[in-house]
Amino acid sequence: MSSHHIVREKQEPALYIHQLGNFDEEFLGQLLEWSPTLIVAASEYEKVISLGLKVDVVFGNDENISTQENTKFIYSQTASLPTVVKYLISEKYPAVNIISQENKFDDLASFLQDINIVLFTDTDKSYAVKKDFSVWKQAGSIFKIDIVSYFETDNLKQEENGDFVVIKDGFVSFDFITEYLFLSEPLH
Repeated sequence: MSSHHIVREKQEPALYIHQLGNFDEEFLGQLLEWSPTLIVAASEYEKVISLGLKVDVVFGNDENISTQENTKFIYSQTASLPTVVKYLISEKYPAVNIISQENKFDDLASFLQDINIVLFTDTDKSYAVKKDFSVWKQAGSIFKIDIVSYFETDNLKQEENGDFVVIKDGFVSFDFITEYLFLSEPLH
């Protein structure tokens, strides 16, 4: 058996490429490691297939796009993030990684009860966490926290620029009263 496993039972997060931009190809390779369902905005399709990738679903309004064999085309006025996330929820995906140029959850927060969403940009990984979340991090690791309400944390120190830095190797925990807290971490 080869070392490249094919997982197609929705155990892995789907990958939606909304805007590829200058996203690092090494990170892209890591997101593709377990052969997730690959969904692409029509505007990014040519760029994605030029990387030698097999696309499962294309979202957009250009019906004349020439797709790969066995690629499903879903007509949509816009390949907006909410449209694609609604599709993934209807298809029973538990999670999705999204590559975009913005890491804002403004249009996506209402879907978080139904699907786990991680947003990737060229520089950051952003995600929502639920109450009593904790994670092990090395000293010096950085979090950017979208402060929408009061929260408490341990093992973090806020810098003058607003970033939060892990003080010592170990767990960082977050306690807050809202449903979610939105965190970002630099990719590099």
